[in-house]
Formats: sequence, structure tokens, C-alpha cells
Amino acid sequence: MEERTEIQDLGEFGLIDYLTRNIEIQNASTVLGVGDDAAVIDHFGKQTVVSTDMLVEGIHFDLMYTPLKHLGYKSVVVNLSDIYAMNATPTQITVSIAFSNRFSVEALNEFYEGVYAACEKYGVDLVGGDTSNSQKGFIISVTAIGEVTPDQFVKRSTAQKGDLLCVSGDLGAAYLGLTLLEREKKIFLESPGVKPDLENQTYIIGRQLKPEARKDIIEFLQQENIVPTAMMDISDGLSSEILHIAKQSNLGVVLYEEKIPIAQESREIALKFGLDPTACALSGGEDYELLFTMKQEDYDKIVLNEQISVVGYMADISEGAHIITKGGNKFKLVAQGWNAFKQ
Repeated sequence: MEERTEIQDLGEFGLIDYLTRNIEIQNASTVLGVGDDAAVIDHFGKQTVVSTDMLVEGIHFDLMYTPLKHLGYKSVVVNLSDIYAMNATPTQITVSIAFSNRFSVEALNEFYEGVYAACEKYGVDLVGGDTSNSQKGFIISVTAIGEVTPDQFVKRSTAQKGDLLCVSGDLGAAYLGLTLLEREKKIFLESPGVKPDLENQTYIIGRQLKPEARKDIIEFLQQENIVPTAMMDISDGLSSEILHIAKQSNLGVVLYEEKIPIAQESREIALKFGLDPTACALSGGEDYELLFTMKQEDYDKIVLNEQISVVGYMADISEGAHIITKGGNKFKLVAQGWNAFKQ
């Protein structure tokens, strides 16, 4: 039997002390971290960027197939992704959790191991947070704080007509990973003796359970002196995010199906599941890739980066938003992304 320490045995302060016992500060901008009434941050003349996300058990994650360490890691990464999407560098996070009495000290420690792994990988400091009891389940709220050279942040609403529409990495894999995990959960619930068969699909499952934020893309753009004209991260599916940029920039958009980057593993498993790989990329969500627009004259700078695909261009608002299929047909682009309020 694994050891189980009840949270009430430590008390709230004991728990916080225990979970924050190994914090190491990595950023000069962190003047004061955990342990006081509030943290103190000094971004030395840079602008401060702030983003918050909430993750609720049963809505955003399922602990039947999500290891707590992976969940801790993902909770941080999805927030850092929003900071990178502003063309900024994340520097600090706060993490607040509420948990029912089914969670032990060991379980929370596992969650925090994931949080610290993400902090270390992305060079951010955990500087505060809160813990509370909840009547049931596990609730997580993470705030990410970043810095950006004054007025170098990039909004969603500033794309220009004629700009190239670009996306990082590949799309649809996280949704397919979720589909596979949900399928195995259903089989397990119906016949508990059956061992899960994840078909060696480490890529798509990894993209769902342990996504990464595209720090590398932001660093590449800075290195090449490319400032995107508009940018956001892809958390709800490519189509709905493209429509956000088009709507907020008051523009039309043309997307080419054949240009949408989809990994070979994703194509194969999609077809096995009877799903259209393009539909998974357009509507899947949780890919945490970057979607951005840039001036046409910067094309030569990105053409050598295999992690960036040009998928379309921004058009006049009168042209509306369309996708050109591989067969050359033109369809209206609709937002069928993941909407948290449509259960």
C-alpha cells in the first residue's frame, strides 16, 4: 500500500510549507516570492502581461486517465501559452487549488511536481497561490505573469489586409489523443477486466496529457526581427481562432485545407476512428500552437522554419471567411471549436 497522509494532519500552513519547500527563484524580476502576504515583482521598465485560466475536474480534465503530475504540468503550460501568444515572456505564476478530502498530501505533491517541472522548463517562478477545501473534485486556477518590451505586445485585432496567416507545429493531435483516452475509458467502465489498449499512440496522447507552449516560436520570431501583426494561441480549434482574428481585425480570410499541418500519426489514427483529419484540426482544440499573421515581406525569413506553416491570408472584410478544400471548392469557415458553455 502506498502511504497516505491526510491533509488535515498537516493543516493549511503546514501543507503550503510542504508543497513549496523546494522553490528556487530563477528570475531577477521576482523580488519577493512565496511566504509573505503578497509577492513583489519588478519588470525593470518592461510592461507586465497577465493571464488567468481555471481548470475544473469533470469539465476540463478527467482523473481516470490524467496522471496528477501531467495535470500540474499542463495547468501551467496552458497559461504560459497565453503569455507567449501576446509576444511576451512568462516570468512568474501563481497556482490556487481546491480539493475534496479524497486527495491526500501525496496526491497534491504529485500535482506540484508537474507544476515545478513546467516552471523549470520555461524558466518561470511560482510566487504564490492559495489552497482550499472543495465539496467535491479538484479545481485549479493558475495566473501567469510575463514581461514584454514596451508596446511590443501583439493583439488579436491588428492583422492587416494581405497579411499571411501562419500556424506553428501541427494540429488535431490533442483532440485525437482525447478521443482515444475517452474510448478506452468507456471500454474499461463497461468491462473493467479489459486492459487499456493505447495502440502505442504516444504522440497524440502526449499532445493531450502533456502539451508544450511554443516558447521556441516566439524566440525564433524575435531572433528574425519579425513582429507578428496579430497573434493568439490555438486552444479551441483552428477555425474559431482564425475567426476571432478576422472579426477583431475587421477582415476577411482565406484558409487552404491542403496547407493545414497535420502529423502523419494524427492522419492515420483519425482515419482509423472514421474521423476527418481536417475536421480534427479545425475543431479539435487544445493544441496550444500559435496562430499569427505577418507581413508578406517577412515570408523569406520563415520559409526555412519547418515548424511554421503559411495556411492562408487575410482578405477584405467583403470577402468573408472561407476555406478552399483540397478539391478546390470554397466553403464558409464556421467556428465549430470547443465551447465550454455548450455542454
